[in-house]
Amino acid sequence: MSVPLIQKIHVGTYLMKQRFQGKKRYPLVLMLEPLFRCNLACAGCGKIDYPDDILNRRLSVEECVGAAEECGAPIVSIAGGEPLLHKEMPKVVAELVKRRRFIYLCTNALLLEKKIDQFTPSPYLCFSIHLDGDRARHDKVVCQEGVYDKAVAAIKTARAKGFRVNVNCTLFDGEAPEHVAHFLDTAMEMGVSGVTISPGYAYERAPDQQHFLKRSQTKQLFRDVFRRGKGKGWRLNQSALFLDFLAGNQTYHCTPWGNPTRNVFGWQKPCYLLGEGHVATFRELMEETDWDRYGTGNYEKCADCMVHCGYEATAVNDTLAHPMKAMMAAIRGPKTDGPMAPEIELDKARPAEFVFERQLRHNMDKFQAEKETSAKAPGERRSSAA
Repeated sequence: MSVPLIQKIHVGTYLMKQRFQGKKRYPLVLMLEPLFRCNLACAGCGKIDYPDDILNRRLSVEECVGAAEECGAPIVSIAGGEPLLHKEMPKVVAELVKRRRFIYLCTNALLLEKKIDQFTPSPYLCFSIHLDGDRARHDKVVCQEGVYDKAVAAIKTARAKGFRVNVNCTLFDGEAPEHVAHFLDTAMEMGVSGVTISPGYAYERAPDQQHFLKRSQTKQLFRDVFRRGKGKGWRLNQSALFLDFLAGNQTYHCTPWGNPTRNVFGWQKPCYLLGEGHVATFRELMEETDWDRYGTGNYEKCADCMVHCGYEATAVNDTLAHPMKAMMAAIRGPKTDGPMAPEIELDKARPAEFVFERQLRHNMDKFQAEKETSAKAPGERRSSAA
């Protein structure tokens, strides 16, 4: 089972509570980025292109726990950067487990065998290990040889010690469907609880801008992959309707507030993938963000996005609204032939705004002001440096 029964019950109860309360917008997964520093420099990553003053910053244990409590989402995905570089990560995890949050600790696994004894197995903790294909493919994507073998060794170690382990796989342009299918077979043989699979997002600051999938390519690729998986029992860690969406069978708009992001800058607007401003509180994020300005069809930067952190929440909402439709999708699996669902029109989307440098200057100025204030009041709470 890719998702434990206790998690299904807990999350299902949470979702029904939100619906009974008539809430239009609510979070499903907190994307927690306690640092941006990483020990890899992947060509498709747009998360670590910052000066050292930013890369050396960390969210404290109190800030991480405070974000989870402020947000209230039942699931916390701890990303980065590389979370295992955070010296207090075991304490962050322990405090979130105490609060019965389901944690996906996303890691490239280079440090996992060294640090694994600092963690305790729990139904609330899953190590989500980054693998983007077989040895040759993965090492090429992460721009370093030997990473695949270390990740596979870490998976074996973690499972032997009783931890739940998930694989997080991102697909790019040029993937051969038969190779992706073979990798999914291999992942199942590793004994992981499931695989989270998604197309890559074209980060503005990613070094390699040539290999992100266009929307039509994504749909055809996933159809070709899923066709090869019929009857194999791949444990994919996503809802049936989201997988059907990837194969081009659902017309969905994204739900950016479903996966709100908290990082060293604050609460990121509007979503995990786009950083176009930050606010101090979760309430400000939810109430002050002009959500209609974003998403496929509304904003040029969102045109090709089909990533799970934007669309899984949409699929979950559709599941609650149309349970029979979701059940049939789960039984038959994603449809891999026939016409695709209508596409969202892109001609009225507003042009992309390239705001990285402006946002960076704003945040650097803010941090400098905090330093000056802290020098006058040493006890004032702030994000700690590495």
